[in-house]
Amino acid sequence: MPEYTKLIHRYLRHDKKFPHIWCPGCGNGILLGAMIRAIDRLGYDKDEVAVISGIGCSSRLPVYVDFNTMHTTHGRALTFATGVKLANPSLNVIVIMGDGDAIAIGGNHFIHAARRNLNITAVIMNNSIYGMTGGQYSPTTPYGAYASTAPYRNIEHAFSISELAVCSGAVFVGRGTVYHVRLLDRLIEQACAKRGFSVVEVLTHCHVQYGRRNELGGPVEMMKMHKENAVKVEDAAKMSPKELEGKFTIGVLADREKPIYNQEYQAIRDRAAREAEGKE
Repeated sequence: MPEYTKLIHRYLRHDKKFPHIWCPGCGNGILLGAMIRAIDRLGYDKDEVAVISGIGCSSRLPVYVDFNTMHTTHGRALTFATGVKLANPSLNVIVIMGDGDAIAIGGNHFIHAARRNLNITAVIMNNSIYGMTGGQYSPTTPYGAYASTAPYRNIEHAFSISELAVCSGAVFVGRGTVYHVRLLDRLIEQACAKRGFSVVEVLTHCHVQYGRRNELGGPVEMMKMHKENAVKVEDAAKMSPKELEGKFTIGVLADREKPIYNQEYQAIRDRAAREAEGKE
């Protein structure tokens, strides 16, 4: 049996939840494959993993994987994940969100989860649009792009999810694309193995709601855009601002050490228990 078939049978609810809801050519399936390969390499038991999501095309992913999973409310995936991690610190918690889910309605939760440095991994699929709900513009829709709520072009400027994560205190931040699959595999593996709040921004494409409106072609053409405009972090450091115009960096943007909230919180609980018993 080919290795990819073994992974499908080992990690997916292949006999229950398929066919999936994603459009033909969507990049979300590529991310799904990268995640289960990373988990397999890390050697996690399925019962040791919890995958939490909010609402949206990307957030359907936990429905398809055979782990402990929660499909929660829009923008609140990180709050549920915080509760899961505090209740059972031994779980490897992975949070799947879209760009709107994570940094629009969920933006406040995102920056404070990074600041707290909970030991969880956030994987954010950035397709520059609200795909499931009708193609409204999101915080990552480029300036000048079209959306269902911007028929005369978007006049708001986009967030950089990865830079926001770095500034908010995430200990690991990586950016990849669904074209650069091997790199994406490694980034998710590194993020899951990192102790603290880790973020992987995944640039994927919505050729239906975003691509069609902006005349960017189908999934193949949009994948080529990832290929042609991505610059590795180490190469970008040698390039001028003019050379980087219209490009984006991929790779590891931050990797640092900070005290982990879970451990700090447990230390406070232990101290309070000792004081209550009169031992301190």
